[in-house]
Amino acid sequence: MTPEPENRETLTITDNRNGKSYEVPIENGTIKAPDLRKIKTGPEDFGIMTYDPAYMNTASCKSTITFIDGDKGILEYRGYPIAELAEKTSFLETAWLILNGELPTKEQYKAWVDEITVHTMVHENITSVLQSFRYDAHPMAMLASSVAALSTFYPEAKQVHDPEVRRMQIVRLIAKTPTLAAFAYRHSIGFPFAYPDNDLSFAGNFLQMMYRTAEPKYTPNPILEKALDVLFILHADHEQNCSTSAMRAVGSSEVDPYCAASAAVSALYGPLHGGANEAVLRMLKGIGSKDHVPAFVKDVKESGGDVKLMGFGHRVYKNYDPRAKILKQMADQVFGVTGRNPLLDIALELERIALEDDYFIKRKLYPNVDFYSGLIYQAMKFPVDMFPVLFAIGRMAGWLAQWNEMIQDKDQKIARPRQVYLGYRDRSFVPFDRRG
Repeated sequence: MTPEPENRETLTITDNRNGKSYEVPIENGTIKAPDLRKIKTGPEDFGIMTYDPAYMNTASCKSTITFIDGDKGILEYRGYPIAELAEKTSFLETAWLILNGELPTKEQYKAWVDEITVHTMVHENITSVLQSFRYDAHPMAMLASSVAALSTFYPEAKQVHDPEVRRMQIVRLIAKTPTLAAFAYRHSIGFPFAYPDNDLSFAGNFLQMMYRTAEPKYTPNPILEKALDVLFILHADHEQNCSTSAMRAVGSSEVDPYCAASAAVSALYGPLHGGANEAVLRMLKGIGSKDHVPAFVKDVKESGGDVKLMGFGHRVYKNYDPRAKILKQMADQVFGVTGRNPLLDIALELERIALEDDYFIKRKLYPNVDFYSGLIYQAMKFPVDMFPVLFAIGRMAGWLAQWNEMIQDKDQKIARPRQVYLGYRDRSFVPFDRRG
């Protein structure tokens, strides 16, 4: 009788080049890449490496911040479902949760809001930096530059292993990012800067810094104020995406968090990341009307990839993005104040047809957060260039939580990926007169 195999948390690998077998430990559903180095054909062999462009199946860290189950459409911050946080908390309450691991008490929350509020002002020399940009400079590039410039005002920030120093920079970055963002917008339209108003909420203050003109006191619409706060919550963190990976990779050199955050902002600037909702608006405008949706869907299916369905599908989600569900419900409230965005009817018809079509169902293409966020931003009179900036304001909390976690993780070292070298070797120099 054959004995049952022992149940061990290991993986046995047989190298068919020499017949040797290796037993590699499995921990949390992963194997450590350095364990593959012992698989060699001889003493001179470097050992096996993994080749994984774009980190399609590589975990670069352990984290306790954000959980995503893409197949089931689940997104949780510190174990709390995103829908519950969007409904019941404010952005600053969610930011505290992401940064500290637990929801704040009333006393902690009040102290946290007060501290953020009193740090919204930026040094006047920063305004000179912003004013030095061309009138048509993209606000995202201005944000990346001004966030990096903050490091020169807080030189103690380089003491990244001091917990209190880290905490202070986290407060400053969350508080000052909306100010820098609004100032960048005001510069682009030739308006004087509107300074922070400590009587307003985090989202309300940002709206007044954006839109205040000559009125002595700006009062934001409460529905739009809440909608913007929810958008910040939905964008607060999203596991190891491109910009968060940039924050961790640059931060692993132990540079100050302002420079690391500037790198994250720059990553988010890319059209494949923070610019995706702009692409959705361009697509909807290109479709033109609800009646043209069936023809557009047909073109998507038959073009071989030349015509793309923007705002559908996601690297992680293979189900309906839970953030998109929240935004779809919130859109009606926003449009009740701003008027209905004429592109919404096209978007709803596009979603209806796509979700009933086997072509998209088989490919697990469902609406993602970008499908509705651009429509809401546009209805709230935000220019398209500000879309990734709005994304950055909310994501700053997540970037800082991930950076703070990385700094304290003893497994982490300075990021230094390997490569597979396929170029020439051992070539001899050729003088000019012998080169063909």
